[in-house]
Amino acid sequence: MLRPGGAAFLDRDGTINVKAPEGAYVERPEDLVLLPGAAQAIRSLNDAAIPVVVVTNQRGIALGRMDEVDLAAIHVRLVDLLDREAGAAVDDILHCPHDRGPCGCRKPAPGLLLAAAQRHPHIELGRSVVIGDRPSDVEAGAAAGVPGLLLGRDAEDLAHAVQHLLAPVSAI
Repeated sequence: MLRPGGAAFLDRDGTINVKAPEGAYVERPEDLVLLPGAAQAIRSLNDAAIPVVVVTNQRGIALGRMDEVDLAAIHVRLVDLLDREAGAAVDDILHCPHDRGPCGCRKPAPGLLLAAAQRHPHIELGRSVVIGDRPSDVEAGAAAGVPGLLLGRDAEDLAHAVQHLLAPVSAI
């Protein structure tokens, strides 16, 4: 599924970090807690020279629960935790700040993936994969021509998804 020239597009909440309870949001840096194995999974992608791009809906901004400065601080913590836990890094983080409704970037729309491909012309969408915990994550991938893995259906968690993606073809 993942081929040279491709990237790993990862959802954030529920894929990399613990998702807030229904109706709540990760609103402050201290609210962000990595899921077990997530940092090492991203490190494995780094070691395989696969670009890692986080694509995340952040409706809390539209609802006034946080602002862009708050989100930037949360992402600084994410980057710091990934580095401290496993020496892992992400190449970019893109977010949709909009509420539900028509917008081109809120997953399941493909806008975040298309924007990432524009910002990183070396990424070929058709050689990439999107990994997330909600159907809207893989639907966004499909709309952009990117195959997807749905956690809980196609893989138990991010670590297992990455392990599957990096397994030699003969082992699949």
